[in-house]
Amino acid sequence: MNEHCTPLQADAEILENHEYRPWLFRMRLAAPAIASKIRPGQFVMIRSAWGNDPLLGRPLAVYDVDWDAAGQAVSLEVIYQIFGRGTKRLSQMTPGESVRIWGPLGHSFDEIPDARRIWFVAGGIGYTPFLALAKWWMGSSPYGGKTVRMDSTASINMIYGARSSDMIPPLADFRDSGIDLQLCTDDGSAGFSGRVTDLMTENWSSLPEEARPDLVVTCGPEPMLAAVSAWAGERQVRCLVSLENQMACGFGACFSCVAPIRQADGSTDLKRVCLEGPIFDAADVAWGHR
Repeated sequence: MNEHCTPLQADAEILENHEYRPWLFRMRLAAPAIASKIRPGQFVMIRSAWGNDPLLGRPLAVYDVDWDAAGQAVSLEVIYQIFGRGTKRLSQMTPGESVRIWGPLGHSFDEIPDARRIWFVAGGIGYTPFLALAKWWMGSSPYGGKTVRMDSTASINMIYGARSSDMIPPLADFRDSGIDLQLCTDDGSAGFSGRVTDLMTENWSSLPEEARPDLVVTCGPEPMLAAVSAWAGERQVRCLVSLENQMACGFGACFSCVAPIRQADGSTDLKRVCLEGPIFDAADVAWGHR
């Protein structure tokens, strides 16, 4: 994964705070300095002027960056769900108000993946890092001031899973970007009936060996990440996970977001997701070990 860049802090004007669902919002912020540096996989901490309750900011993955006609980054976008007081107060803010934002934080994905057939697998709010990543790898957007492009024969498919159809977020941006998107629901109310790993198995079985994925990238609830990791391990497919551990500071000082990561000598060490992550090789994560 790519190295850190020096994070910046700014008071950013809210340009848009669009409600998709009563619990799901898309916020666009005028933060050109941060937008010009951030790369897919990294995140920002956002805090409104709400006093000391709650005290801490909220970590949000970069969803996309907006550029002007001259190709300069002018704003960045995040998508968030209401989980508690902090995100509830963010949802109540309106264009013209400002939030305190700092970033980029964490490691980004590699500039060009060592793969040609890539599957993104997401659940919950875990789809948010993948639009920018797909656009970056496909060469359509220069995140972090760096334009990259996979081989023209490479492909990206995406599977998104939810409990039911009413929990599926708006995903038109992915189809509009040329990503082959498949949906699945636990109750069968939309798309394939079953879990993401069930759909992955069905796709795998229907494809010739040369068309099967050589990289899986996944983000979402931890039980799903553990299942996808096991699925990939059984088939000897490299798998990257973007962890969503709860964070307090975002820059490694508080150790509240640690995850058990296997070391080269076989031991397990607690690594800070905000600093050493949020992206890890799935084979290195000691799922269920605390």
